[in-house]
Amino acid sequence: MYRIKPYTLKKARKLGVKVLPSTRPGKKIDVYSKTGQYITSVGARGYYDYPTYLEYQGREVAEKRRKMYKKRHAADRIVKGSRGWLADQLLW
Repeated sequence: MYRIKPYTLKKARKLGVKVLPSTRPGKKIDVYSKTGQYITSVGARGYYDYPTYLEYQGREVAEKRRKMYKKRHAADRIVKGSRGWLADQLLW
């Protein structure tokens, strides 16, 4: 089970959503509205994200990986509220 990092919890509060460890196979977190309505699941288990890189490999590696992620997912993360946008906002 994925342990939600303080970084992600802080970002979720800013976005006005709730996050919980995902109940969906292969996903890291489930995203819910303030009222508790399920929105989507984001983050593939088995892959690091920005807060995980920070925790295990340090800021320098985390920043490098973040830059590569944002470049690789440039098309996925531009539509506000989409799964890609939420993953970008919450995990990177």
